Amino acid sequence: MPCRTFLAPLLAACLAAVPLAARAVPEITHWQLANGASVHWVQTRALPMLDIEVAFAAGSAFEPAERAGLAELAAELLPTGADGLSEQQIADRLADTGAQLDTHADTDRASLTLRTLSEPAQRDAALALAAQILATPTYAADVVKREKGRAIETLKDARTRPAALAGEALTRALYGATPYGHVATEDTLAAITPVDLREFHHRLYTADNARITIVGQATREEAQKIAEQLTAHLPRGERLVPPASASAVTTDAAGKTERIANASSQAHILIGQPLLTRTDPDYYPLLVGNYVLGGGGFVSRLTTEVREKNGLAYSIASYLEPRTAPGPFVISLQTRGRQADTALKIVRDVVQDFLANGVRADELKAAQDNLVNGFGLKLDSNAKIRAYVAMIAFYDLPDNWLEMWPKKVAAVTVEEVQDAWRRRLHADQLATIVAGGEGDTDEHPAPPPQSGMESAAHRHADAP
Repeated sequence: MPCRTFLAPLLAACLAAVPLAARAVPEITHWQLANGASVHWVQTRALPMLDIEVAFAAGSAFEPAERAGLAELAAELLPTGADGLSEQQIADRLADTGAQLDTHADTDRASLTLRTLSEPAQRDAALALAAQILATPTYAADVVKREKGRAIETLKDARTRPAALAGEALTRALYGATPYGHVATEDTLAAITPVDLREFHHRLYTADNARITIVGQATREEAQKIAEQLTAHLPRGERLVPPASASAVTTDAAGKTERIANASSQAHILIGQPLLTRTDPDYYPLLVGNYVLGGGGFVSRLTTEVREKNGLAYSIASYLEPRTAPGPFVISLQTRGRQADTALKIVRDVVQDFLANGVRADELKAAQDNLVNGFGLKLDSNAKIRAYVAMIAFYDLPDNWLEMWPKKVAAVTVEEVQDAWRRRLHADQLATIVAGGEGDTDEHPAPPPQSGMESAAHRHADAP
């Protein structure tokens, strides 16, 4: 489903004009509204704009398994009709204000983001529209039918590709029938009705369940009014977290390899285990250690051994996805189908050596230097600050989390990395998915290796 992005050219021009050096770790202030919503506010004065996010504990972990896909549809369809406004009328009003509005849902949360000029006329009009969209979505039958059809066609297309097949299979292998294991199918999408969407929205899109992030040119008093306006018409409810069963993962796939047939020449391989929460005490040792193992791009051990020394991978990386309940640690690689087993053996050998011997002092120093020195790039725009502050707000992290992040990364020791990874990662329990590769024949050879790493190589546990 398409996102709605109606951004005035002035916003992009203003953003580009602000040098990186002018930005610093933001000061976060948070409080709670009388209606139960929490507010996290960062004041910046460089740009005449506001970046706002309203997030709810309303991700896929909250949907019934037989309606997998409901959370995403509920979020994506918010801007398609609200209290007498049609989809086109909403789009026209956004264009008139020069605002950008988007919606999104993942496993834990659903959110609406708004970027608007801070000048009162444009700001107030954009906020009034966002509040209306949040509180009174119509989920009209014809729109729901249209978007379900699009989602089903997108799903059908994705399942012709080994990367999508591998991703779905790994989710099922790691989380089974728990809330984190929900994977949308044609049947679950087809079963969703407008009534399902309205009930899901009414139950979860409540003031008490709202976390509001406001970044930009606004005073504390203005931020209070903005937060009140956005939630004024939301019903009361309760503050939620994903069901506890989300962490009760299946053990059936532990230590096993699942192979999925596909005519692609490349085999897409995913190896994983549930590992990390957002508030995990081992967060920093796991983060730094992952950089050495596979998160550091071309300087990581996995890239060195699998790609550089043996020429077996088109791309390879490891990454962490912390969530409320333990999110996955994943090793992702692509290789020629006929070389999949050889590549897998090397990957497993690298992991075993990493767990047995830990990281060297020079590797640790290089990882810490790279992570800390690159920290400024994580906060070089209001939108990035908003994303991080919204993550802090949603997961109830300390207000000084951004300030402490580089300090805690720099303080990690060799011993802490080895201890955390030895205790938490169990090499014999990793689930392995191999999708595709059957097309790698002499008649249809695999394409040459890619020159760069996929986005997974740059995914770290500190990403929002």
